Amino acid sequence: MKKLFLNHFLLFFAGFAFAQEKPVTDFKHLQAEISIMPVKGEVSGDLTYTFDVLQPTDSVFVDAQKMEFQKVLLNGKEVPFKNDGKRLWITRQMERSEDNVLEITYSANPTQSMYFIENKPEGEEQEYQVWTQGQGKYTSNWLPSFDDVNEKVEFDLSFIYKKGKTLTANGVLQSSEAVNDSLTRWHFDMEQPMSSYLLAVAAGNYEVEERESDSGVPLKLFYPEGEEQYVEPTYRHTEMMMDFFEKEIGVKYPWQNYKQIPVQDFLYSGMENTGTTIFSDLFLVDSIGFHDRNYVMVNAHELAHQWFGDMVTAVSGEHHWLQEGFATYYALLAEREIFGEDYYYWKLFQSAEELKQMSDSGKGEALLNPKAGSLTFYQKGAWALHILKELVGREAFDAGVKNYLEKHAYQNVTTQDFLAEVEQASGMDLGNFRKNWLEQSAFQGSEALESLKRSEFIRNYLEIAALKQLPLESKKELLEKALDFPVNDYIGQEVVHQLALEEISEVLDLYKKSFATNNLYVRQAIALSLNEIPQELKSSYESLLTDDSYLTREAALFNLWMNFPEDRAVYLSKMQGQEGFSDKNLRTLWLALSIATPDFHTSQKEEYLKELRSYTAPYYRFQLRKNAFGYLFQLNAFSSENIRDLMEASGHHAYRFRDFAKNLLQQVYQTSDLLPEDRTLLEKELGINAEVEN
Repeated sequence: MKKLFLNHFLLFFAGFAFAQEKPVTDFKHLQAEISIMPVKGEVSGDLTYTFDVLQPTDSVFVDAQKMEFQKVLLNGKEVPFKNDGKRLWITRQMERSEDNVLEITYSANPTQSMYFIENKPEGEEQEYQVWTQGQGKYTSNWLPSFDDVNEKVEFDLSFIYKKGKTLTANGVLQSSEAVNDSLTRWHFDMEQPMSSYLLAVAAGNYEVEERESDSGVPLKLFYPEGEEQYVEPTYRHTEMMMDFFEKEIGVKYPWQNYKQIPVQDFLYSGMENTGTTIFSDLFLVDSIGFHDRNYVMVNAHELAHQWFGDMVTAVSGEHHWLQEGFATYYALLAEREIFGEDYYYWKLFQSAEELKQMSDSGKGEALLNPKAGSLTFYQKGAWALHILKELVGREAFDAGVKNYLEKHAYQNVTTQDFLAEVEQASGMDLGNFRKNWLEQSAFQGSEALESLKRSEFIRNYLEIAALKQLPLESKKELLEKALDFPVNDYIGQEVVHQLALEEISEVLDLYKKSFATNNLYVRQAIALSLNEIPQELKSSYESLLTDDSYLTREAALFNLWMNFPEDRAVYLSKMQGQEGFSDKNLRTLWLALSIATPDFHTSQKEEYLKELRSYTAPYYRFQLRKNAFGYLFQLNAFSSENIRDLMEASGHHAYRFRDFAKNLLQQVYQTSDLLPEDRTLLEKELGINAEVEN
């Protein structure tokens, strides 16, 4: 009897606990008008939320970080509210009801999630880019919204911003009109609900190229004014990707249109905001830059997220792989269509090597661990899907994915939601798969290797890689054969990496054959690994200066300058005027080397130093600033203004650049010749930082 009573109690308690987890409210729609004032770093707006009360409650809330509220009305009446700096609480007894209306007038000065990037030199009219990043930074910093990804809302937003600028946001632009002589209002409409972290707005000096997919999806490709030369290389294969995903996934693109906007000083490579991907302008490339730093992978990844993450969103961090693993895997499938089968297996091989190393060192992570890192969520997630497709077969895998998306469209999902559909489509029990690939922290290296060996290319690569430990006389013939036309990109690079371990005099003939392959990446491997250039290879090495690769040219210029001092002026003259990537990798190196070469352009050295110093200013993209800071440090040529720029950079919103600046500040203080006032300024700055850290 006691046992029976206990069972009934546990059942009752479990039911009660489940009931407590049910949502109290359902926010369905937001109509908002938002004003953005970049000079003040301020945003303000009038919001109208429509929501249902699902069960009786004495309060409702909206997430709102460090905001001020001028008006709060519930169903047309003023109500008591509390602003605790993180949430706006409306305290009022409410019964089950539908279509309640919450009106809010607010203002905020966000320090994250919305960023105001000044990108014009001093003395010119102030120009700004404004852009947002919700994931990990919380949209509730600039818009009263919901940090909980399970609260999906249909957002119809209007924005007021400076006249003459381009502004875009989620949804379809319905109209735009002048507010007055200096401001414009843009109206955007959405048709489906989404999580708040996927909200986005971007504004600045942009032009737009409009395209369309085969199925009629409007594509809007943004680019900075006057930089048309970057459009084709940057957005290459975009239409093909949309067409491929609709066919491969079996579900139509789930939003009204698709827009892509490059922005300065973005926090990451890209972000899959609903229908509105924002990405780093570092990926704006010309046809040469495409070979080394193209946008294809990021483009495909963020587009795949429109289905996996935006349309179906994981309920919690435990299931985050349903977003990143899927986006990584489907992006890889698209890249296979573009770059070929060898590329696909090479990327899998590279990630398997990283995952196995992490696993073997005791740092492996389960895919269902909500605190796992990016390597796990992205690459192990992609591997799990690759293995699952091999396990159940393509037909069952594709059917499972399609059913999963259609059944849970515009909802939140769990791993079991996905596995259930694949089990039903395949008729297989996936318990072992879940245990080995989702719950195990160890990477299944043996199973991954067997899968990789299905590729003839991988088998051939592993045979060449296995030669690394052998003496040269035992493998020279095989290495030479591997360089026969047409040389494989990856196998050819492996050969060059092995040559770098040998006495140069013993492998001159193999280096000459490597140069003669005319393979861009084999030649790049030489540029990046052969630092001491023998006279016999000088002419061949000099030819790298004209390869269609800015990375190759950069490495070649530096190594030739180091190895042949007598020809420095020749190399610098040859490379004069070349910019390289958008971070001016070639230009900044050229300036540094020109300054450091005593008898080269002596009358222009001050001009070159002035230019190099100018690139540390806050209005330049941080990648360029980083290059300039690095070269100025090596030249011991920091000006007072450069030191102030570095201090400003130590508080930058992009954490990698911020950390770089903080570390360099310490090095500049310890090793550089400084004016007394600059040393005092640095001591004060570093002392303040030390107090904060303590």
